Amino acid sequence: MNELNNKKPPVVIIGTGLAGYNLAREFRKHDSETPLLLITSDDGRSYSKPMLSTGFAMNKSADALGMTVAGPMAIQLNAEIRTHTQVTRLDPAHRRVWIGNEPVPYRDLVIAWGAQTIRVPVAGDAQDAVFPVNDLLDYGRFREAAHGKRRILILGAGLIGCEFANDLLHGGYEVELVAPCEQIMPSLLPPEPAAAVQRGLESLGARFHLGPVLERLERQGDVLQARLSNGQRIDCDLVVSAVGLRPRIELAAAAGLAVNRGIEVDRMLRTSAEHVYALGDCAEVDGLNLFYVMPLMSGVRALGKTLAGQPTPVTYGPMPITVKTPICPLVVSPPAAESEGSWSVEGQGSDLRALFRSSDGTLLGYALTGAAVQERLALNKQLPPVLAELPQVLSLKSSE
Repeated sequence: MNELNNKKPPVVIIGTGLAGYNLAREFRKHDSETPLLLITSDDGRSYSKPMLSTGFAMNKSADALGMTVAGPMAIQLNAEIRTHTQVTRLDPAHRRVWIGNEPVPYRDLVIAWGAQTIRVPVAGDAQDAVFPVNDLLDYGRFREAAHGKRRILILGAGLIGCEFANDLLHGGYEVELVAPCEQIMPSLLPPEPAAAVQRGLESLGARFHLGPVLERLERQGDVLQARLSNGQRIDCDLVVSAVGLRPRIELAAAAGLAVNRGIEVDRMLRTSAEHVYALGDCAEVDGLNLFYVMPLMSGVRALGKTLAGQPTPVTYGPMPITVKTPICPLVVSPPAAESEGSWSVEGQGSDLRALFRSSDGTLLGYALTGAAVQERLALNKQLPPVLAELPQVLSLKSSE
């Protein structure tokens, strides 16, 4: 790995996921010389997180999903990468982070450590058989545990739960999903498209238990027995937790940074502390938490320029989400949470076109399933931006 120039503090990025590595690449397009340090608590392999929910159908191991290990990445980026390294404290007043007892100075700091899976409490003696799959190491552990197994219980029927269900079913597993909701993907979809996707997954063999929650998980010999809140019992071999993500904010809050649902940043991705930025799943940008690739990459492009001395506010155009449920293709652009309007649904079977319009007819969101996904490009042109361009570029406080 390249040694940092000790006379000049580096730009420090915490995290080597999609946000961290892509920001480093973008920064290097504009600045090839400033020292760059990436710190990660995992092994630093470069990989695409969305591929984690396609691995079983493609019969891909964790190593096969990984693209480049840390050493070659350091060479590509002209950077130092410190793997298996835990940042223990942020110290924005002195422009440094702490790794145990070691202070690491920075010119600018970017927090890109992502979000953590929400863990639901489950009684019983088999909590170690509940697997979150939030990164490549998680995927590797789950895939190893799933070898030779057959029946998978998924907690959650949101986007991630449904994607994993489709993937595991194509991988030859039996899948049941448990979620305390009346329909799948309730925060994204109106009932009709949700039902179409559910029917598609059921056609592959998925079984849904919508309404109850998992109360207890116990070992019965070689089998796990899941007891639901409605009294039903389900035998399975492993459990996948896909109940959602929560931005990692604890260290930021302890350092005095403003936090809400995520680490609060403005349109320049600046936190409440000077020379400290946040990007990706951990960041709350102008009040928005968006756990998707498109807004992340918009932030990467803007912040890469900003760190290189070209202040650039982030903008979000329409942000459609392509959900990986190929048995029933789905593209959704949900309306903003405060939007007033109503859904209208056209089509039949699995080919549905659901449009959310305001009272004056303005298109604010859509959900397309089956063959209707072909309409997404035309509809995107009608949608308002999620974060519009600012009337003028905000100025950055100069880096010293």
